[in-house]
Amino acid sequence: MVSETSSTPDGVSPSGLHDALQVSGSLWVHRGNASLGGHARIALLEQIAAHGSITAAAKAAGMSYKAAWDAVDAMNQLAGEPLVARSTGGRGGGGTRLTARGAKLVAAFRAVEVAQRQFLARVANDLEHFDEQWPIIARLGLQTSARNQLHGTVTGIRRCGVNDEVTLTLPGGEAITASLTHHSTQALGLATGSDAFALIKAPWIDIARGADLAGLATANRLSGTVDAIANDAGQAEVILALPGGTRLAAVMPHDTLTARGLTVGIGATAAFAAASVILGVMA
Repeated sequence: MVSETSSTPDGVSPSGLHDALQVSGSLWVHRGNASLGGHARIALLEQIAAHGSITAAAKAAGMSYKAAWDAVDAMNQLAGEPLVARSTGGRGGGGTRLTARGAKLVAAFRAVEVAQRQFLARVANDLEHFDEQWPIIARLGLQTSARNQLHGTVTGIRRCGVNDEVTLTLPGGEAITASLTHHSTQALGLATGSDAFALIKAPWIDIARGADLAGLATANRLSGTVDAIANDAGQAEVILALPGGTRLAAVMPHDTLTARGLTVGIGATAAFAAASVILGVMA
């Protein structure tokens, strides 16, 4: 979820609370692109083996007689050979039984199921470690048009009329301030200690040094070293490396770059307004 200074997302619920991660899985048997079934159909096969009757097996499995036979027919066809055989007449009357192939399939399914439970148990033992990594994995899927995408922790919220000034501290210790409506703060579930990300478009950032900093935005000023410069069609993209490892990209006319004496390796400061920072949280 993302909130801009002048607008608030509709239909967004607060995300301040995070449920504990859990691991679960379902086991299905496939032949090509078709499924022979999962727990329900294997359970039906077991009931057929136990009762010798499709009627009794269907009742024990909680299925209608027709649904049971439809499932048996589907499994017989998909398996390529009968898993269930039906006999009629004889001294003992008719009955239903598993073929040798059907019995082997049930045994194999249960063996794989045991292995699956063991695997999930091992994963569950690593959940504490996984809990730390999953938020990062989720952030990797974030796609926006903003050149600067910064993750941090909310370390302060100050009410200023209808707006809030939210302080986001980056992993390297640098702090940036964002200005957004109080309603947006609530909609995003922002609170001290919560994770959030900041989006800042490159044209919204100025990079300068010395006297050239006068008159630039004062809400956010982060000092670092010019790490790279790319020129194209009269425009220059300047990358500023901050001491904590964060890199900020700014775009300016080539004439401005030259006038400010910005070159790779020189110290400089990035300046941008609090209103230029868009805050968001992972839904």
